Amino acid sequence: MNTITTPQQSGRLLSLDILRGITIAGMIMVNNPGSWNYVYKPLGHAQWHGLTPTDLVFPFFMFIMGVSTCMSLRKFHFAPSKAAIWKIVRRTLLIFVIGLALGWFGQLCRGLASGESFPEATTHFDTLRILGVLQRLGLAYGFAALITVFVKSKYLPWVIALLLLGYFLILQFGKGFELSEQNIIALVDKGLWGSDHMYKDVTPSGERIAFDPEGLLSTLPSIAHVLIGFLFGKLIVNYKENHTRVEKLLLWGTILAFAGLLLQYGCPINKKIWSPTFVLTTTGFAAQLLGLLIWIIDINKKERWSRFFHAFGVNPLIVYVFAGVLANLVSNIRFAYQGEAISLKTFTYEVLLRPWTGDYFGSLLYALLFVTLCWLFGYILYKRNIYIKL
Repeated sequence: MNTITTPQQSGRLLSLDILRGITIAGMIMVNNPGSWNYVYKPLGHAQWHGLTPTDLVFPFFMFIMGVSTCMSLRKFHFAPSKAAIWKIVRRTLLIFVIGLALGWFGQLCRGLASGESFPEATTHFDTLRILGVLQRLGLAYGFAALITVFVKSKYLPWVIALLLLGYFLILQFGKGFELSEQNIIALVDKGLWGSDHMYKDVTPSGERIAFDPEGLLSTLPSIAHVLIGFLFGKLIVNYKENHTRVEKLLLWGTILAFAGLLLQYGCPINKKIWSPTFVLTTTGFAAQLLGLLIWIIDINKKERWSRFFHAFGVNPLIVYVFAGVLANLVSNIRFAYQGEAISLKTFTYEVLLRPWTGDYFGSLLYALLFVTLCWLFGYILYKRNIYIKL
């Protein structure tokens, strides 16, 4: 991990940083309600088929990762040099390992909170979840980046089409649109590392099953997702004039979004399996939003409102990791209150917020306070011109 203490590069597209910051803030907010029992519907994921505003934040970040990959690999001329490959492999491994470490830290905190000794709490590797958000980001980035240096850009649309069509056929013939442990996605993960290392989802009937929404097989369309972002990055690089960028982003974003919405009648939009229509629709929406932000921020210079998100956008990974560490600490650090041991999170929501704000609004207010704490951490780094990259 490199710590960069130089000022932000001149000529950087501010709207891209803001979009990245909006998605990171959104991911942190929806992951940290005061209570999972009281979450406004737009702030919850679709249980299976469908799309909510919350379902957009993760794919938006993956789209931005694709755009940023284009910017990053430009200095290597998109050629398979030793330096380029080493950078890709190194970054992939680091993101994946950080994701594993964050999962292990969560288990450690829960073990200590349940009364285990420190040595005992560190040894639950038999139930450590192998995959997760950061692991998916690492794998999708790694494979997509390698494809971009070995395959010419003009062939990338064919690679994307092959990945999405091939994945659709796998879903079609492997019970991929069924939320069950017979789903091909669950079967692959269970065969590789067993159900003890998988996320446990809940079916509409209330049954808990081993099904990972960041499964290994569903990483295939995620690679296509990053590649689409990469192509939009090429568009931004090739067209220097912002009005032209906006026009192209809105045009192609609308085409992708409409394609995904129309095709959902044969291939449902589904985040948990990262269906091909989910890829098309969310990348289309992300491109449209990026075009809108370029028009607002980079063309019309209306940027004051966006400063809050800038601190998230320039240090996305470290702020996201900080949020994960903080969430585990406040959920598991306990102290005595009125004769019982409660966590800092429970005290904040149940004692301070819920009595006077209500169930749902109190849960939302807790999430917003949590985002603010993470922003303060990011803002300190931002004000000191510290940018942490892998």
